[in-house]
Amino acid sequence: MSSFPDVAVWSIPAFVLLTVVEIISVRLHPGEEDAGYEVKDAATSVSMGLGSLFFSFLWKFQDVAVYSVVYELTPLRVPLLWWTFPLMLIAQDFLGYWSHRSHHVIRILWACHVVHHSSRKFNLTTALRQPWMTFTVGFFFLPMVAAGVHPVVLAFCSSVNLVYQFWIHTERIDKMPRWFEFVFNTPSHHRVHHASQGSYLDRNFGGVLIVWDRLFGTFVAETERPVYGLTKNIRTYNPLKVASHEYVAIAKDIKMAGSWSERAGRVFRGPGWRPQDRTSVSVASVTKEPAA
Repeated sequence: MSSFPDVAVWSIPAFVLLTVVEIISVRLHPGEEDAGYEVKDAATSVSMGLGSLFFSFLWKFQDVAVYSVVYELTPLRVPLLWWTFPLMLIAQDFLGYWSHRSHHVIRILWACHVVHHSSRKFNLTTALRQPWMTFTVGFFFLPMVAAGVHPVVLAFCSSVNLVYQFWIHTERIDKMPRWFEFVFNTPSHHRVHHASQGSYLDRNFGGVLIVWDRLFGTFVAETERPVYGLTKNIRTYNPLKVASHEYVAIAKDIKMAGSWSERAGRVFRGPGWRPQDRTSVSVASVTKEPAA
């Protein structure tokens, strides 16, 4: 099967144009006092995005190798037809929901995804603040390959999903029509996802569709204005530290752990987990409360 275009890469000019429009909008109509842009924060987000292009290219070798083996072993094949392609987009979004949710509730996965939540601002450059260590993401989509979806088609579906999520990183859009808010992920829903308030934590994991959150009990509507960032913010604009800080914190906590069960808990339990019989924790590691 011939290669599909990388929708995310081809969309970069649109990303730049929309960001410029948003910046102009913020300048003309500032809104909340802490809304909008901060130069260092936006620069860090763009730097993380550029870095993710490089590292994503490296991790693709891993994904291509695994996907190719699974695709050759499965006897199933899903043809690319006008009616199967929308179903594949929905399937990819469904698996993306569980990938996203898992990356919030398992600490070693959160160490990757925390990068995207580390900004205390919420604007279109926040969408570009992508992790570099995405080697944990691809495995969640193996069921599609095992069901006979060609890896190239899966990559295209993932790219479409990622591009959709760019525009929902804004405070410039309030609410969409009710029917749209019920079915699709929107800026309002995604603002909740990026918030650090207790009632908003670990909610609204959907990529394109918000119906998964409604079905699996993780949906919360936006009521109060979100406070963005982490429950314990890292206060750095250094891209290397932003990309690696939680991995470093995990290593410190493993070193301080008093037993193998605690070491396992530091890696595989929730991001805010701590053993009941120990009170000493690495301050840097508590970037999020335990998942609800």
